[in-house]
This record gives sequence, structure tokens and C-alpha cells, in this order.
Amino acid sequence: MLELEKTNRFTEQALYYARSEHTEKDYSVREMALSQVVHQAIADNRYLLLQNGVRLEVEEMQDTVYSDEKWVRFILKQLIANAVKYRTRQPVLRFSARRQQDHVTLVVEDNGIGIPPSDLPRIFEKGFTGQNGRIVQQSTGIGLYLCKRLCEKLGIGISADSSERGTAISLSFYINCLIQEVQS
Repeated sequence: MLELEKTNRFTEQALYYARSEHTEKDYSVREMALSQVVHQAIADNRYLLLQNGVRLEVEEMQDTVYSDEKWVRFILKQLIANAVKYRTRQPVLRFSARRQQDHVTLVVEDNGIGIPPSDLPRIFEKGFTGQNGRIVQQSTGIGLYLCKRLCEKLGIGISADSSERGTAISLSFYINCLIQEVQS
């Protein structure tokens, strides 16, 4: 099952890459519960996570946002795969959300090997694998690039913070005034 998951992930990544210039033809933006899309992405990677002994910590999330569930799930699956790829001996993957004024930010945080400060500004560039990519042979430099492109097209902010204690990728969903009134 792990090999099937891996094959599906690479096939999906190749297909999304091929369609990345024209993703707007495949958007279906609607209300989605963050907790649901996080749990679906985890379920899609369950064998990868189990095989690598990843401990999950998923905070309770009440927020809903407006976006395309399929594309957000793809982004989360890329982040999960990276967390596993660059893990430490006792890997932990943490999902949390916080609401700030006109944004809901979903944070995917690991306790992996981290990204060197010199590489951090370039991690979303097409083909960039950095120092860690030279160590981990499976790096393609496409995963985070696709995440960034999809986030740009969906109006989701994406940022990374990293140290030798791990990496946190933040996805920031904008909530306009009308949506805030509906959710309050």
C-alpha cells in the first residue's frame, strides 16, 4: 500500500504540474471546513505516515474558509510528504489553525531537519532542492513550487519558517467582510 500511495503521489504531482498553467479552468471554490480537508489529506497519506512512525498532533479546528478543497488537499499532501522526507528519528507533524482579523492561518509544522537559512528564500522556486535536496535523493524541487503557484492562483498566502528544530509552513486564507459576517 505504501508503494501505491507513493506512485499516486508522484502521478498526481506530474498531472498537477502539467495542468498548473491552466488550473483556473478547474476551480470549484466553496465553503470548506479546515478540519475536514486536513483529515482527508492525512488519510490520503496514512501508510506513508504509519510506515515512518510519524506522530500526528491535530488541534481542534472550527474555522471554515472559502477555497477549492481538491487543490488545498493537494497542497497539504505535498507538505505532509516533505515533512516525512525530511524527518528526524521521532517525527512529529502538527496541524493548527488560528484566526487573525481578516485571515485564518493553517500551520503545518514538523520537527524535521529544517531548512538552512540560506535556502529558505528560494524554497518555492521551480527546481530548487537546496542543501537538503542533495542529501535526500528523492527531491525534485517541484512540490513547493506547485504549492506556491496554486496558492497564488487561489489567493492563499503561503510562507515558511524554519530552524534546526523543524519547519512550519503557513497557509493564510483571506476572509472578506461578507464571509466574516456569515461566520460570526
